[in-house]
Amino acid sequence: MPWKEVSLMDQRRELMVLASQPGANRRELARRYGISPKTLYKWLQRYDGQGPDGLADQSRRPELSPARTDEDIEQRIVVLRDENPYWGARKLARLLHNEGTAWVPAPSTVHEILRRHGRLGEGMAAAQAPLRRFEHAQPNDLWQMDFKGHVPNRHGHCHPLTVLDDHSRFSLCLAACGDERGETVQPRLIATFQRYGLPQRMTMDNGPPWGGGADGLGYTALTVWLMRLGIAVSHSRPYHPQTQGKDERFHRTLKVELLQDRCFVDNAQAQRAFDHYRERYNGQRPHEALKMEVPLEHYRASTIAYPKSLPEVEYLSTDLVYKVGSNARIEVRRRRVKIGKAFIGQRIALRPKKEDGCFGIWFSRFEIGELDLRVL
Repeated sequence: MPWKEVSLMDQRRELMVLASQPGANRRELARRYGISPKTLYKWLQRYDGQGPDGLADQSRRPELSPARTDEDIEQRIVVLRDENPYWGARKLARLLHNEGTAWVPAPSTVHEILRRHGRLGEGMAAAQAPLRRFEHAQPNDLWQMDFKGHVPNRHGHCHPLTVLDDHSRFSLCLAACGDERGETVQPRLIATFQRYGLPQRMTMDNGPPWGGGADGLGYTALTVWLMRLGIAVSHSRPYHPQTQGKDERFHRTLKVELLQDRCFVDNAQAQRAFDHYRERYNGQRPHEALKMEVPLEHYRASTIAYPKSLPEVEYLSTDLVYKVGSNARIEVRRRRVKIGKAFIGQRIALRPKKEDGCFGIWFSRFEIGELDLRVL
């Protein structure tokens, strides 16, 4: 994937953080980011010695100035608030710290400065009660995926596709799609997998293109493809969006900080805005659930690379293997069992359970259903 000129420095910084993670496969990361290993090691050396400034083609930052006066800091807080009108005092104080400010006021002082300058009243977080948070232990254990409804453009509609890492809150994909079909989602996921590798599991809701409804076992072509890649698939319970709470929370933040009161010309313009926002969200925006650190500091790329071709599906020698016919069914002991249109042409297996006449239905390494021949 080539560098995007609009956000070259942000992408270089993202790569430096990922390549600095313990055990990172740097040659693989260089391949995913479309640069040579030599270039990666050159930037790593500059990054170690100079920090983010060393990633610029030409240094544009002046040498460190003497400590700012209180008035300078106050004016900087006002500027940061104007640039980020929905970020509260704690986030702004963290931004000052990240900028290398010699003396950073306490969040309560920042709040008072905002009040004096008439900058209060727009924040999101002040009235929110503390949340009890749960997350998976490691990056890439679980990715949450969903569409953020649809946003009207001047020409057509934009359907924002979002993919979020459960552990780090790292935004892996924010894509301006023209519809919500599986064939639209798949190339966006391929680009994401090529950049960050494969997760252990992905969760999504029950609607299209990931929920197959009443068609057999309820899978779609997209989720069958994910399982062939070795990715476990799970769905949120109907009418329980909190199952994907982190992605839902990202959607609310995205709406308030970017989407509301805006109308893009088309999806190309929307995607440019999405790319810029995603990089700020991952690398600059302090996150309260991460103790005011940014998601990029908690994420590392997966060690499981996206394969050049889909692996063959293999089963145990003791499995009963069937090929799903064009009628989306298999025939077991002269009985037709509907598996679903998404599996047409695929090989599935029946694996005996403890009860006589009961079988688990398996696809690849995943049990996707059960079959009880006693009730057919």
